[in-house]
Amino acid sequence: MADSELLDRIRSAPDLGALDALRVSALGKSGSITAQLKSLGKMSPDERSAEAPKIHAAREAVTEAIAARKAELEAAELEKRLATEKVDLSLPAPERPQGTVHPVSQVLDELAEIFADLGFSVAEGPEIEEQWFNFTALNMPEFHPARAMQDTFYCRRIGGDPAEEAHVLRTHTSPVQIRTMTSQPPPLRLIAPGRVYRSDSDATHTPMFHQVEGLVIDKGITMGHLKWTLETFLKAFFERDDIVLRMRPSYFPFTEPSAEVDVGWSMEKGRRVVGGCEGWMEVLGSGMVHPKVIANCGLDPDEWQGFAFGTGVDRLAMLKYGMDDLRAFFDGDLRWLKHYGFRSLDVPTLSGGVGA
Repeated sequence: MADSELLDRIRSAPDLGALDALRVSALGKSGSITAQLKSLGKMSPDERSAEAPKIHAAREAVTEAIAARKAELEAAELEKRLATEKVDLSLPAPERPQGTVHPVSQVLDELAEIFADLGFSVAEGPEIEEQWFNFTALNMPEFHPARAMQDTFYCRRIGGDPAEEAHVLRTHTSPVQIRTMTSQPPPLRLIAPGRVYRSDSDATHTPMFHQVEGLVIDKGITMGHLKWTLETFLKAFFERDDIVLRMRPSYFPFTEPSAEVDVGWSMEKGRRVVGGCEGWMEVLGSGMVHPKVIANCGLDPDEWQGFAFGTGVDRLAMLKYGMDDLRAFFDGDLRWLKHYGFRSLDVPTLSGGVGA
């Protein structure tokens, strides 16, 4: 096929299918122009110098003609579709996949909102912590039996001094309280939410989980202030007025006196929910800040008193939103998140405040 005839056929190709057939017949593995290019190897140097420019020019002309005709045919096809197709703008748009807010993130936001209404600020600190902040300042010196209760992950710097004290993955967010007490003057009202780590794993425990702790340091603070704060918080969080608390004597090295906080529950529609008083479940640990902890932070325990409390954020999410296995929070299963997650536009809020 002469090059001029091939170009004419390309320019008059009726559709994309016919154009692609011409492309293959000219530029494919067995195409006419490909055959001419292969013949260059059998020519003498003089013949090759004379014929090579012509063959390459022919290939370029064919390639450009195909590209131009393809653009023309695609434009014509688009014009045809625009002229014939119609869109019913009254139909609802198809729902597009959307991400969801993780229950832990949702509960953290709820906690911050509730305690902001109570005058608390949010404090943060490192997750790899010095033992002084994680244990010693909290009245747990070296070899204190309470350290063994927390099943701690210890870590050392690669290439570091073997005699240097190992750091820990913080076992609670209490070190944030110590850092705040040693860096800011009282009075203090803060919550410390964040990830914590303990060597434990079952349906209600994971090696990494989320905790929120609260701290108040001021003058004249009593257990009555603690009980009112916890009662107000739990009523706002569970959005029920029939919250009943029971405080049982307990032991924590960093508080004295210490109390476990139980909340009443009742059965509704075959499910145990927080509220009422058919039974009791433990939800919090709390107490008055130990005088030794206050002194370790450079304050006079005869002048300053305070209370502290702590609970698992994941446990609060399980109780409020009806989840039954803590490990599922961290499996990364999109089906679970789609079921339990919160759409960004439908997230429940507590913006009415604790007094609403």
